[in-house]
Amino acid sequence: MTPSDENECRQMLYTGYHYQDGPSAVRYPRGTGIGTPLAPLQSLPLGKGVVKRQGEKLAILNFGTLLPEAAAAAEALNATLVDMRFVKPLDEALIAELSTRHEALITLEEGAIKGGAGSGVNELVMAKRLRIPVLNIGLPDEFIPQGTQDEIRHDYLLDAEGIQQQIAAWLAQ
Repeated sequence: MTPSDENECRQMLYTGYHYQDGPSAVRYPRGTGIGTPLAPLQSLPLGKGVVKRQGEKLAILNFGTLLPEAAAAAEALNATLVDMRFVKPLDEALIAELSTRHEALITLEEGAIKGGAGSGVNELVMAKRLRIPVLNIGLPDEFIPQGTQDEIRHDYLLDAEGIQQQIAAWLAQ
């Protein structure tokens, strides 16, 4: 599970604690929360993403804490934005449905691209023979130097402006 804010983190910890059919894992985010109001605890539906914004042509699939940056980029690009929430199980039905209404999928995560959530989306796209290009945005598979979240996000183009730049460069190819 990949929480996008402190409330989702609480809900996911609660969901994982009450899950009886096997192990569960929550990717515990680094740093501070964004000030999201806390809701009463409840179990989340497993493997279900949430569409946060409807757009055209592009669908940004966000995994984790980059949701505010993703929202700004989605607004600027008139893209659909989805808080995927779960890496395993992936919301396969939602991804398949998005692939029929969009020209490209962009995965976004604050983790390594190789072997990350985006790789799971790539595997699903290939296995289901979905005819849609996918751009994976995240961290390279290398040592990441120390810095604040804002510094690292800026340096690795994971802030709203950097996300837009990466998408624009990919679309221009």
